[in-house]
Amino acid sequence: MSTPLNITDDQFEKEVLQSDVPVVVDFWATWCGPCKMIAPILEEVAGEYAEKVKIVKIDVDSNSETAAKHSIMSIPSLLFFKNGEVVEKVVGAVPKAKLTSLIDGIL
Repeated sequence: MSTPLNITDDQFEKEVLQSDVPVVVDFWATWCGPCKMIAPILEEVAGEYAEKVKIVKIDVDSNSETAAKHSIMSIPSLLFFKNGEVVEKVVGAVPKAKLTSLIDGIL
């Protein structure tokens, strides 16, 4: 998978919790400036880590159930899942080096 996958509440369990590889979930919204800043970084990382890590995006406005379940209060929020469990969380736009460092840490 070379680009982030947009998912919904209904797809969350299958795409994230049951994934064979670690998953980075980007909780975002169309009106969020920092979300737009981090989007190209996530695109790059998705390409570089294809086959090793899955990057998914979930729009909090249309998928509030999953956002509420994971206590998302600020966006962008990135949750890092491994074996269906949250192992890391980052709030706000982060530089690529920080993102890749966190991913490397869960591989």
